[in-house]
Amino acid sequence: MGSNSSRIGDLPKNEYLKKLSGTESVSENDPFWNQLLSFSFPAPTSSTELKLLEEATISVCRSLVENNPRTGNLGALIKVFLSRTKELKLSAECQNHIFIWQTHNALFIICCLLKVFIYEMSEEELQLHFTYEEKSPGSYSSDSEDLLEELLCCLMQLITDIPLLDITYEISVEAVSTMVVFLSCQLFHKEVLRQSISHKYLMRGRCLPYTSKLVKTLLYNFIRQEKPPPPGAHVFPQQSDAGGLLYGLASGVANSSPFPSSIPHAFQINFNSLYMALCEQQTSDQATLLLYTLLHQNSNIRTYMLARTDMENLVLPILEILYHVEERNSHHVYMALIVLLILTEDDGFNRSIHEVMLKNITWYSERVLTEISLGSLLILVVIRTIQYNMTRTRDKYLHTNCLAALANMSAQFRSLHQYAAQRIISLFSLLSKKHNKVLEQATQSLRGSLSSNDVPLPDYAQDLNVIEEVIRMMLEIINSCLTNSLHHNPNLVYALLYKRDLFEQFQTHPSFQDIMQNIDLVITFFSSRLLQAGAELSVERVLEIIKQGVVALPKDRLKKFPELKFKYVEEEQPEEFFIPYVWSLVYNSAVGLYWNPQDIQLFTMDSD
Repeated sequence: MGSNSSRIGDLPKNEYLKKLSGTESVSENDPFWNQLLSFSFPAPTSSTELKLLEEATISVCRSLVENNPRTGNLGALIKVFLSRTKELKLSAECQNHIFIWQTHNALFIICCLLKVFIYEMSEEELQLHFTYEEKSPGSYSSDSEDLLEELLCCLMQLITDIPLLDITYEISVEAVSTMVVFLSCQLFHKEVLRQSISHKYLMRGRCLPYTSKLVKTLLYNFIRQEKPPPPGAHVFPQQSDAGGLLYGLASGVANSSPFPSSIPHAFQINFNSLYMALCEQQTSDQATLLLYTLLHQNSNIRTYMLARTDMENLVLPILEILYHVEERNSHHVYMALIVLLILTEDDGFNRSIHEVMLKNITWYSERVLTEISLGSLLILVVIRTIQYNMTRTRDKYLHTNCLAALANMSAQFRSLHQYAAQRIISLFSLLSKKHNKVLEQATQSLRGSLSSNDVPLPDYAQDLNVIEEVIRMMLEIINSCLTNSLHHNPNLVYALLYKRDLFEQFQTHPSFQDIMQNIDLVITFFSSRLLQAGAELSVERVLEIIKQGVVALPKDRLKKFPELKFKYVEEEQPEEFFIPYVWSLVYNSAVGLYWNPQDIQLFTMDSD
């Protein structure tokens, strides 16, 4: 690039880049490196500019791929960078702008080259390019076999040891970007890579001691959410933002590296600050994914969060994600739902959410909610998600997790808002209608098949089984509430009595007969008391009769069922879901990085 570089269009003809990628070997002590690294080229800040940069430099990169086995210039450049990083911390303390500027430029060039090298060749070939020396063609020296590992360790040290100041901000972000590029070989494979160079270096050897410290640093950066320095605070152009510092952590998770397992007990971090940052950032996929990772893999953090007395600050943003399901990608919705499922595994959480009263939930538009408990709002949003899924996505797994969260909560339902109680019964009504429709279609189809052998018989039996499983689950949720907290939920009894006709068809159904005994007992008991009270009763009078009748209800006649408890367990190979998901986030969100969409193999570009 050199001191005269100022435009992307000039790069293919740049004399310094031509020398770097040419046939002549350049010693790491050559003054050429100071000339190459003294460029004031404005770093790209958009995907369009990054695409132009890649197109302009691809010929230079491919020339280096061809000549590097004879020149070893890639290794020389990396050694120049590594030697400079040893003085970087001191340079930051001394405010040596020029030294930091040149070191940043070296890393910027390495990142650009590394990205092309990773795409152009296998990991084995890449490793060889880091071992070539100035010798005969194709030869290499064993003294340089660990240069790639040394570079990765150096990047981790840069991120963890260099203080995040205005003067060091850009090189810290560039270090994270280069680490993401180092891991990006996964993007060019459809199958999940379970063994790679990155795994080898991160899970053993010199880099391993830095993994825990790296996670801690990235979490601190996530908490702090540092903004880019103001113009004039550094001597090279702004090129990224604080978000990039999170993507390094995300890519580590995506590659099943040791980073997640380093989180639980390897270091201390301010849980309060982390909790507050997570509450504030839940509008992004990355923050919800991070929250899921912490809750699922770290018992200390999970215990701390569940003990908070302000859980509404975390739960409300999660509910808002689910409420706006139409606007969110399916993976974000799924992560938000799993977070709720993990939280509902705790009885203390299930009790406390009904004690938190909320006022004027502005984003809930179906009905004005002037005052409602967090628990009732959670029920409303989960039920809405189920209904959306029934009519749109029809994802059985989403259904299962929604119902599991409701089931976990059901024994602890307290003072349900009348609208929440209505929605529980309305969902059952919707399922009942769907059940009857499929049953009718199956009957008609069967009649048609009897009159003509040519009429195909759709698999209505399977559809019927799925619907009946969901109906059974809803009946178990209602029963759990009635048997464990009937006296706390007169509004649910009211809604049950108002729609009592819905349940008659299931009283003798073999799949529901046992669970219907308790529900039928409650309906019959309270219906009798209302009948004795006379006709045309007001809502207030009906609720009063229900509250009085709870005391007289013969609870010993209620059949005991096992407690409804569901626990979230990852699939046998969770990386099949998480790796494409996380890399799609990196691809779509990482500022300062660009990959040609036609080269991506891991996920389709039009997917969520």
